[in-house]
Amino acid sequence: MRGTAVMLTAAGVLVCLVTAMLPGSKAEVGADVAAPAATRVGTTSSAPASPAPPTEGSHAAETPTPAASTTTAAPQPSAKTTPRAASTTTAPSPGRIQPGTTYKGVATAYAAGDGNGACLFGPSDDLMVAAMNTTDYESSRACGAYVRVRAANGASITVRITNECPLPCAPGQLDLSEQAFAKLADLKVGRIPITWNLLSPQTPSTISIRYKTGSSPHWCGIQVIDHRNPVARLEVRTTKGWQRLPRTDYNHFLSADGSGCGGAMRITDIYGEQLTVDGTALLPNVAQPARVQFAPH
Repeated sequence: MRGTAVMLTAAGVLVCLVTAMLPGSKAEVGADVAAPAATRVGTTSSAPASPAPPTEGSHAAETPTPAASTTTAAPQPSAKTTPRAASTTTAPSPGRIQPGTTYKGVATAYAAGDGNGACLFGPSDDLMVAAMNTTDYESSRACGAYVRVRAANGASITVRITNECPLPCAPGQLDLSEQAFAKLADLKVGRIPITWNLLSPQTPSTISIRYKTGSSPHWCGIQVIDHRNPVARLEVRTTKGWQRLPRTDYNHFLSADGSGCGGAMRITDIYGEQLTVDGTALLPNVAQPARVQFAPH
């Protein structure tokens, strides 16, 4: 019996040792417990994932924001914008005598002789001319302007400004040639109230260019004559582009250093219309027709 018990005890020990070496031990069961956590992570990653916040330097962080997209898509100025903003066809300031305005003053009379005057247009066959008061003459800006003059009795005439009436001629006053005044009232009256306004009449003539006596490639004075509308500015073409010339009170545009003398010029009236004359011979005191004229208004 004792031998049998020993054998049974030894067999039990052997069974325990074999059992410990087989799969299903407690150590491997512990590994199985840890595995589901790894499996859950795998399962979560196989489902549609929520987008992770973009990190610095990632592609998502470089995606333009709506504000950036708006800036990128904003229209850029076209090539036409700048020329419109600096457009030279914009009407320059007409000065004191403005289109569409009626002025009040008085008319007096003077002996106009051959029709020449401060504007230096030269003799005129038509003596329906007038001298503008110094204020409205405005350093010769009024030269060549056509004005309609109306008297209180209803009579009216059209005269061209060829001269200046110095003080005490008051603003609004016109000193008419005796021929013009006589069509409004008897010369013996001497002084009558009037109203007048600027005209842009029909005319068969074209403008002409005339260089002042003494003009040369080193200095020149340029005069525009026979123009329908008052001239606002004159520019000459130089190596640096168009150069505007200053105007004198004797109705010439001066190039003190000779720039542009004898070359192309650009003439602008008070309505903003520009006439380009390609070039004229540098011939002093010779009227040279330009074959162009300002439009009527």
